[in-house]
Amino acid sequence: MYFRKISFLIPVLFLSLTQCTSKSEQDKIQNFDPEVVDNPASADGIDKNAKTALMVFDETSHHFGTVKEGNVVTHRFTFKNTGTQELIINNARASCGCTVPEFTKTPVKPGASGWIDVSFKSEGRSGMESKTISVVSNAVPSTRVLTISAEVVHE
Repeated sequence: MYFRKISFLIPVLFLSLTQCTSKSEQDKIQNFDPEVVDNPASADGIDKNAKTALMVFDETSHHFGTVKEGNVVTHRFTFKNTGTQELIINNARASCGCTVPEFTKTPVKPGASGWIDVSFKSEGRSGMESKTISVVSNAVPSTRVLTISAEVVHE
């Protein structure tokens, strides 16, 4: 019995002693704000002379209404690049595996439009559902959040 307790503690002790960064280094990493670096936005707003991409959505939320459980519904969010630099979407992540985003893969030129398609799989869901999609790009601000919702019913 005593040996089992010690054998459990040995890997824990080993891992705690072999960490790559010190506590102060970890604090610096965790408190780092990536938007401060090379971002033309400031406390006073956006630098009007900086070359930036700006993502302006027609809408940032969509309600599908009533959806029968088991159905898949899709909505296209469209946006326009109103900035002066090409807009590149790096990633779009959903808050749940039941929501799948697809997006414009090519750079969106200034004045042009792009899209983000969001599919919601209602299988195994019930009642009011609300999901978010975080869109990360080189635009200012660098992260935008889209929301979808639906009332899932069983028939």
